[in-house]
Amino acid sequence: MNLEQIPRLKNLDSGNFFLIAGPCAIEGEEVAFEIAEYVHGLCRRLKIPYIFKGSYRKANRSRLDSFSGIGDEKALSILKAIGDQYDIPVTTDIHSEPEAALAAGYVDILQIPAFLCRQTSLLAAAADTGRVVNIKKGQFLSPEAMRFAMDKVIESGNGKVILTERGTTFGYQDLVVDFRSIPTMQALGATVVLDCTHSLQQPNQASGVTGGQPALIGAIARAGIAVGADGLFIETHPRPAEALSDGANMLPMGRLEELLDRLVRIRKALAEG
Repeated sequence: MNLEQIPRLKNLDSGNFFLIAGPCAIEGEEVAFEIAEYVHGLCRRLKIPYIFKGSYRKANRSRLDSFSGIGDEKALSILKAIGDQYDIPVTTDIHSEPEAALAAGYVDILQIPAFLCRQTSLLAAAADTGRVVNIKKGQFLSPEAMRFAMDKVIESGNGKVILTERGTTFGYQDLVVDFRSIPTMQALGATVVLDCTHSLQQPNQASGVTGGQPALIGAIARAGIAVGADGLFIETHPRPAEALSDGANMLPMGRLEELLDRLVRIRKALAEG
């Protein structure tokens, strides 16, 4: 898809990758705006097209007592307020057909979780909203198989599709990234994002709380830019240890500036080479 189809996306003439970044979940107005203001400022300085991300509801938790959200309308209203305040696109994930129409009233991009990427009715409902649809590649699928998920959206009358690589299941408690999947999905005609956060998850832990390897986010991100990813997805939080969802996966916000500086230099070097 043409990135100009994403409303309010800035810095498209910079030649940079675009960035989808924010907290795992919307925990409240104060921390969401803290993250948005900081990342927006970095991206404005570095001329990186920026999309704010936050889940308004967490539906696929390991345990019944896991944090799932602060209330749908409240969280969605925070997402909309961030988009309006900073004049940037915002995105959130959806899990059922009714959620597509609900979330589309507040956000610019609907994200389809990896576990649901084959759910035909969900993809069609997302397509019907006319919003950009970002489909995460299932941990159980080859990159070639994502053609069919993408086609479900396109054949429903919506050509605004992004595909996101987020690792492939390796055993029971690990994921690996096959970087060949990025050019493979690009060859399908897709805009391709690398999810640097969830690619480093360690699922199915005995505690019922998913683990992660956030120290490797930089390595995954650099490799993604090197192989030509169109965009990066990074969950970040000013205080990951206090985060209510997926704190073990998120990049501490204070480390984001150095990483983005380096990634912009890599992108520039590749363009000049």
